[in-house]
Amino acid sequence: MEQQDDLYLVEQVLAGNKQAFAIIINRYKNRIFAIVLRMVKNPEDAKDLVQECFIKVYGQLDKYNRKGTFAGWLYRVSVNHCMDTFRKKKVETVEYSDEIGGGSLTPEVVYLQKEKYRQLENLLATLKKEDRIIVLLKYTNDLSYEEIGEVLDIPVHTVANRIHRAKNCLREKLKREEGGYFHEMFRI
Repeated sequence: MEQQDDLYLVEQVLAGNKQAFAIIINRYKNRIFAIVLRMVKNPEDAKDLVQECFIKVYGQLDKYNRKGTFAGWLYRVSVNHCMDTFRKKKVETVEYSDEIGGGSLTPEVVYLQKEKYRQLENLLATLKKEDRIIVLLKYTNDLSYEEIGEVLDIPVHTVANRIHRAKNCLREKLKREEGGYFHEMFRI
């Protein structure tokens, strides 16, 4: 029933009814906020990103092709917007502490951490987009397979298959590059 109601609201928005979009926002803002918050870990940043996501959705509403649920499409647009924002702003999902064991980080340690992050970004960039998003949701946001399936509107077994495929791909690349650090990170 919600899907039919969503389709009706989408049609109303496309016909110029701005109140219909307000209903969509009210219906989905908390769910989108929960997803975005898991990605950025900061409530203020999450609020800003959720607003940006809805602006993007409004601008792209005519691109919703009605294949799959509206909620799934909305989640995909939101996740993709967050990922694009991370890339544009070079937001590091790996947080660096100012102290390790009570002492300040040396320039060498900071450099090595940033180098590991750069290598990880390069490695993940080699994955197919749909695999990369799932890997990031799983390993940087610690979402369960069920939560990832809900966010991307795909079956749990598809999530498991894509993670398996991505891990195999990463495993092969790491064998060639001897990436011990990342073996541990991805439990490969």
